[in-house]
Amino acid sequence: MALLIKNIRELVQVENKPKLKVSGQEMAKLKTIKDAWVYIEGDRISDFGKMKEIPDFSKAWGMKMKVIDAQERMVFPSFCDSHTHLVYAGSREIEYIDKIRGLSYEEIAARGGGILNSARRLHEASEEDLVTQALPRLQEIMMLGTGAVEIKSGYGLSVEDELKMLRVISRLQFMTPLKLIPTFLGAHAVPLEYKGRQSEFVDVVINEMIPRVAAEELADYIDVFCERGFFSVEDTERILTAGMKYGMRPKIHANEMYYSGGIQVGVKYNALSVDHLEYTGEAEIECLLGSETMPTILPGAAFFLGMEYAPVRKMIDAGLPVAMASDFNPGSSPSGNMQFILSMACIKYHMLPEEAINAVTINSAYAMGLSEEYGSIAVGKKANLFITKPILSYEYMPYAYGSNKVETVILNGEVVNGQQP
Repeated sequence: MALLIKNIRELVQVENKPKLKVSGQEMAKLKTIKDAWVYIEGDRISDFGKMKEIPDFSKAWGMKMKVIDAQERMVFPSFCDSHTHLVYAGSREIEYIDKIRGLSYEEIAARGGGILNSARRLHEASEEDLVTQALPRLQEIMMLGTGAVEIKSGYGLSVEDELKMLRVISRLQFMTPLKLIPTFLGAHAVPLEYKGRQSEFVDVVINEMIPRVAAEELADYIDVFCERGFFSVEDTERILTAGMKYGMRPKIHANEMYYSGGIQVGVKYNALSVDHLEYTGEAEIECLLGSETMPTILPGAAFFLGMEYAPVRKMIDAGLPVAMASDFNPGSSPSGNMQFILSMACIKYHMLPEEAINAVTINSAYAMGLSEEYGSIAVGKKANLFITKPILSYEYMPYAYGSNKVETVILNGEVVNGQQP
């Protein structure tokens, strides 16, 4: 089956010579084609161009080709959400009230809330329960324009519960057209029973969890929460080294609450991304320059927790690439709406719309190791696109925060929401 989308007001984020990522001043550049068409064969983008140059596809395909007349609508590549904790059991709105009353994230965690609260609930939930809860979340983010999403474990904190989470992620991949990337985050928090014996829990992660995860081929990446009150640089190095021996590339939670050294250790171990980065100074920026590590900002968590915002403007002006992701989780960012993240990029981080679009498409695809196939509209890439409602410019996407601008979702070359403009 082939699909032709014609009369597109503007085809956004097109590439003739695809790049893996964009950095610095290049982030302010966004190639588009006005009055355009895009042609899809199977699950791949086959061609695109201006309407005045459109070939006569009907001679080749006839009734085998489906046609969508986009009229006043725009077409974007699907968002790539490179950091979520989307598989979890239950919500944590009571902790939300604690935050309103003035308790910090660290204070809530110290009382057994936060990650430990989610770990207790996950332990009590079956795989079926977790699948049932996760599917509507996946459906929601899909209808908001996301086409690929990374999902971390980390609410298990024991061998069997971490494996349970990762098996759920594996099952979900066969139940949704979304591209899912599983990441092992056994070192998300220290369980209460290991309080004062943190190194022993690190031993469990290294000697018991990692070999089991690798044996079942349940994760592509390994992550550590390298942060004050969680895991030290030394803990992080031990865990990443062990994971790398089993072929899992590092990704790191870093510098969310203070200058933890997480960015430096991430670069040292060639992490695909370092995420959060609220506390990023000149030393961290210098360390990231020239590396293959993608700085990834999580606006939802900073917004929800009332934290400092990462110095994105300084990072881009220094020549760094920047990706943005939702951090969808029950405690610090209970939303996977990448349209909102796009708006936050402009409103709170003073990014130009072009920079913001690059941050949630091609650069966030890179932060999942997917930018060869996802994150832009290029010949040969996966046909993961969305058609907007009638809008006048791509700047409207971040401008109109809070409303859903997506009308039609196309994943793997197929319309998945049954709605055509």
